Amino acid sequence: MDGEKGTLYLLATPIGNLEDLSFRVARILGEVEALACEDTRTTRRIFERYKIASPRTIFSYHEHNEESAGRRILGLLESGVAVAVCTDGGYPGISDPGYRLVAACREQGYRVEVIPGPSAVSVALVASGLSTASFTFKGFPPRKSGPRRRFLEMDRDAPHTLVLFESPFRVGKLLHDAYEVLGNRLAAVCIELTKKFEEIHRGYLGDLAELFRERAIKGEVTIVIAGSNPKFLQEEEEDEKQRMKDEG
Repeated sequence: MDGEKGTLYLLATPIGNLEDLSFRVARILGEVEALACEDTRTTRRIFERYKIASPRTIFSYHEHNEESAGRRILGLLESGVAVAVCTDGGYPGISDPGYRLVAACREQGYRVEVIPGPSAVSVALVASGLSTASFTFKGFPPRKSGPRRRFLEMDRDAPHTLVLFESPFRVGKLLHDAYEVLGNRLAAVCIELTKKFEEIHRGYLGDLAELFRERAIKGEVTIVIAGSNPKFLQEEEEDEKQRMKDEG
């Protein structure tokens, strides 16, 4: 590993199943001199599972220390140290810190390499059975209903599929607001993707909102909602069935 270049490596790590770790990520984890990760305890499980020697320097890098940890990373790069960055799962920069660091590295001339791998966004999108022709990842919606509804209204008439993350404690509320704002569209609720107790519930927003209205959920949740197209609306489907019945 050429430390003189001060290379920053952004590593996509497993979102649940540790068997999804790539050979390339494993190699880089064993070669870099410094590692910045969301939770050092979570990342150490990868080192233990694959018997990878830990980097000399390991420290946390998350939303609560993004600025100070980012300065530390830039300082290491300036001194010629190769630094890897990872989250608890998926890509750095996707609903986790990372993009500001990448921008700073680009501005200061440091080499940046992204090592591809698992992502809850793509896994949920493909597993949902909804259109993959175009989609928008919306991250986490606002916690309160008013801002959350306005957040959803921005894409009410857009044809693309929506992908969102949500806290397991607010899934029912999000689905209810989505039903009222977007109509009774097809959607999928993906829970604990790639893990032992993975669940994928596909149906119309009205039914899903009722299903998760009071249901307790544990783990990570990704929600996929169909875009604005009559073929994804329950009302349109029922009208079509009635028309064919009348014609028959």
